[in-house]
Amino acid sequence: MSYNNLIVELDDNIAVVVINRPKKLNALNTATIKELHLAFKSLEKNKKVRVIILTGAGEKAFVAGADISEFSHFNTKQGGQLAAQGQELLFDFIENLDKPVIAAVNGFALGGGLELAMSCHFRIASHNARMGLPEVSLGVIPGYGGTQRLPQLIGKGRAMEMIMTGGMIDVERAIEFGLVNHIASSEELIDFCKEIAKKIAKNSPKAVSQAIKAINAGFKNEVDGFEVEIEAFGQCFGTDDFKEGTSAFLEKRKASFPGS
Repeated sequence: MSYNNLIVELDDNIAVVVINRPKKLNALNTATIKELHLAFKSLEKNKKVRVIILTGAGEKAFVAGADISEFSHFNTKQGGQLAAQGQELLFDFIENLDKPVIAAVNGFALGGGLELAMSCHFRIASHNARMGLPEVSLGVIPGYGGTQRLPQLIGKGRAMEMIMTGGMIDVERAIEFGLVNHIASSEELIDFCKEIAKKIAKNSPKAVSQAIKAINAGFKNEVDGFEVEIEAFGQCFGTDDFKEGTSAFLEKRKASFPGS
């Protein structure tokens, strides 16, 4: 599948999705959101792919925000639809994908860019990364899940300050807050992500998928995360991955999982 705003590369069982709008600092527009949805949907179905890395083209920006020119004239109804459609198509879709998605944050991750990074399962950032939700300076609030995911990741007070001031934080502060897991140089960022992805890819893809489901459930008010964990745990017992993993352990050899 070819894309106008993305580059998708496959390296064995790891996929790298690159948002390729460097002249616009990889800003998210409607077309790019749709293409990202299609790319992730395709990769989710690809049994060879076990981990996905998401990044932006160039070293200046992961995603510097949304394309403001697309919605500056919107009314109340259109604004609500923009947020609802974006969350369903991309942000919630990535968060609930049954394959791990690592955000490789290279440079600015602002507004919708930080919201996109937060929808990924975890984040690794380059030394020059800068993150923030500046929407209040435009007279709006984060609409792609930022008011929900940021407090979950860094705590209510810190999220309140970041969102209400609209300010940016550097990568050292992001590490301190728990917003990113690791820091790497710009040159080594993707390779660093791939090393972690390889560790994940060695494990049971079906178990990893169930772990994502169970962990996400703990952050949903209407769901009992413990009940979801119990169900997911039980589901694992019916898979070929479980048979292979336990057999390999008992036979003192490395497991070779057949795929998702």
